[in-house]
Amino acid sequence: MGKVTGFKEFGRELPVKIPVIDRVKNYKEFVGLYTDEKLNEQSARCMNCGIPFCHSGCPLGNVIPEFNDAVYKKNWEEAYQILSSTNNFPEFTGRICPAPCETSCVLGINKPAVAIEEIEKHIIEIAFEKGYVKAYEPLIKTEKKIAIVGSGPAGLAAAAQLNKVGHEVTVFERDDEPGGLLRYGIPDFKLDKTVVHRRIKIMKESGIKFICNTEVGKDIDAKDLVKDFDAVLLAGGSTVPRDLPSKGRELKGVYYAMEFLKQQNKRVSSIAFIDEEISAAGKDVVVIGGGDTGSDCVGTSNRQGAKSITQFELMFQPPKERTDNMPWPQYPMLLKTTSSHEEGCQRFWGINTKEFIGDEDGNLTALKIVDVNWEVDFLGKPVKFTEAEGTERLIPAQSVFLAMGFMNPQYEGMIAQLGLNLDQRKNVDALEGKFKTSVEKVFAAGDMRRGQSLVVWAISEGREAARKIDEYLMGHSSLESKDAINLFEEAY
Repeated sequence: MGKVTGFKEFGRELPVKIPVIDRVKNYKEFVGLYTDEKLNEQSARCMNCGIPFCHSGCPLGNVIPEFNDAVYKKNWEEAYQILSSTNNFPEFTGRICPAPCETSCVLGINKPAVAIEEIEKHIIEIAFEKGYVKAYEPLIKTEKKIAIVGSGPAGLAAAAQLNKVGHEVTVFERDDEPGGLLRYGIPDFKLDKTVVHRRIKIMKESGIKFICNTEVGKDIDAKDLVKDFDAVLLAGGSTVPRDLPSKGRELKGVYYAMEFLKQQNKRVSSIAFIDEEISAAGKDVVVIGGGDTGSDCVGTSNRQGAKSITQFELMFQPPKERTDNMPWPQYPMLLKTTSSHEEGCQRFWGINTKEFIGDEDGNLTALKIVDVNWEVDFLGKPVKFTEAEGTERLIPAQSVFLAMGFMNPQYEGMIAQLGLNLDQRKNVDALEGKFKTSVEKVFAAGDMRRGQSLVVWAISEGREAARKIDEYLMGHSSLESKDAINLFEEAY
């Protein structure tokens, strides 16, 4: 590595954030950038360890020590080439990934891990600034036509890869702009939409076609799509949210998290919407669900001027440090305090919502909740819960956002028309490692295949599916494969 003793000399530092009092006044990104000196120091912390576990910790297999070395030496184009060889969209993962690579960092055994995610974001932003990121339209075309349904991270990654080897790629999106979750699910203060637009522009210049406001299975018959294209990739995501069918669920004021977040994303972009207006302004807000989507609801509610914000999680509070059941380098389920939590929020664990209470006009006014105690197995995993006697109570709430995750893809329309087989989890059944569905020419990737997961996993799925589609069409593929990286690591 560039500086062998760097991990001894420098501690982990993250870029400065805009103070809470200022950043909640708008929806702009608020995390700054390193100075040149700090970026150099943070890249120097990479240890040149014998086995870089960060490779396997990253779902994309990013070649992390090598790009850290290039950053330390200020070889920016080399750093970009290394990073982009495994990751199509570092500008996304560098902002919103929970960085499983960092939990596998060898330095993280007894010191704070290398700031891999931040370094990744800096590499791609410097690459854009210096003009290294360019449209790429291959000179040799295969004359093969591929339809991709869904323009989220899985669909976009597959499109970029398939276009690279000369296939004609058309991406169908039912919303009015491409990006899927990146465009309408993640708030602007975490991922400014100019970052998404910038990437889509490059993809269009590379020859990829985007057809928006078009829902396959409704506006276009899915069977016709299969007839008209040489291969079809389904990357529509896991879009059916988990509900909470307690008494009073129908009251006005109870919404799915994505209804709230998508509308605010449109509002920030000055895009009209016809749905009922959802606002947290001046209200007692309760967010049910302790994950990242719940955190996004907290940050958005703060910016809208909520009177109070409370976040409930049914599960027990996670530990702050690794336990014996979460040894390094496994990804640990630890207590996570996000930037949205820092902005103001009461958080409670072990809470079950029993009833939504409303007034005579059908408006939500309160929640009936109860504390729960969890029974765990010998590994510390939850088995079942019981209500804690005497803890039932009412709390005021005029807006509730259900952020409890997603169950499965939408079956109506496309999946039903094609008659696709489903797996035991009710996702599209696509052979493990092959991404082929039960219908000839049809493949599936991303959350639609593996279930609700991370953006970084969706990108990985899209890349791997693209390789399998290329092999299906051409008999072989020159596209990169994470399987090859894994086999190399196992051999050496």
